[in-house]
Amino acid sequence: MIDVNAILLKAKKEGASDVHFIPGLKPTLRINRDLVDVEDQDIITKEDILEVYDYFLKGNVDRDKFFRENKVLDTSAVFEDIRLRVNISYSDGLPVITSRLIKKELPTYEDLGVPDIVRRMTHQTQGLLLVTGKTNSGKSTTLNALINYINENENKKILTLESPVEYKHESKKSIIIQKEVGVGGDVPAYSIGTKNSLREDCDILIIGEIRDRETMDAAIETAESGHLVIGTLHTKSCAETIDRMINFYDVGDQTQQKYLIASLLKLVVSQRLIKNKKGTLSLVPEVMVVDNVIAGLIRKEKLSVAEIEDAIQSSSANGSIGLINSLAKLFTDDEITLDQAKAQLEEKNLEVLNRTIMQLRIKKEGQDQMQQRQDPMSNNNMRMGQY
Repeated sequence: MIDVNAILLKAKKEGASDVHFIPGLKPTLRINRDLVDVEDQDIITKEDILEVYDYFLKGNVDRDKFFRENKVLDTSAVFEDIRLRVNISYSDGLPVITSRLIKKELPTYEDLGVPDIVRRMTHQTQGLLLVTGKTNSGKSTTLNALINYINENENKKILTLESPVEYKHESKKSIIIQKEVGVGGDVPAYSIGTKNSLREDCDILIIGEIRDRETMDAAIETAESGHLVIGTLHTKSCAETIDRMINFYDVGDQTQQKYLIASLLKLVVSQRLIKNKKGTLSLVPEVMVVDNVIAGLIRKEKLSVAEIEDAIQSSSANGSIGLINSLAKLFTDDEITLDQAKAQLEEKNLEVLNRTIMQLRIKKEGQDQMQQRQDPMSNNNMRMGQY
């Protein structure tokens, strides 16, 4: 008999991000990207995995029916004081279950390493902000840190659509309404919830995932009608995000959509997580502030991902941060190795990485020399002040 509570308790104590329940294997924890068996537990049998399935569904007939018909299910659960995001799928005719542990204490955007320009852009009264990245890149955590910042500092009505709801926010300076999307939830689909938000008098709409044209249409319509929309996309870079947004549409509709996107999109932050030298995870942000140059590139007849990447890399004055710059800074700060930095880039960008590292080192040496010159003066002033 499998003890799910004991496994989740160990995961909580070990700081695991995920727990994997797979028939034929021991329960497995994901800790700082590494997979670690729960040694004091037996290999999961067919009977065990069905117990785990029942544990997470808790007799919900609608969700059980949905899973048996669709072979996949995203749902949520609660263990002690933490929330769980649960994914259930099939393999060899048996459920395979992955449970994500959502930390109770929400970190601030500063603690996460999110650039301050992202926070400042949340003060926009309307438009579209996107947080993007691959699976397990921390998008939801960043999104919720921004929600918390707005909640503490602005008097707004915030409506969130999430699948499932991860962090439960309490209304502070703002009013927050959180809706779970999906079977057995508060709204059946993101597109329906997004469209209905126009009638709910919200100031800020949070879309947990923009995954289809209907939701993108509704997000654009909401932003165009005078709301701030913050959403996420599963893309690996800012430039690829633009490409994905445009390719939601048929070729004949793309020109019109390019003009809408260029006028409504304010910022994209694309993030990655890299295991650093300390064994923890470091955020690698790429930030694209949509200025006149970027807007012009979006409107071009033929979108060039390379041109957008070059524009981001050379637009630091407006708050944009290139991926190469972020990697170079992590390396010069001795957080990651050079091989780790290079592994995130295409071969054609390695020379630019080397140049950027050299420039940062020269700048750092100059700052260190300036500090050394100032320190003796400070010490002299302190000694003179004592008498």
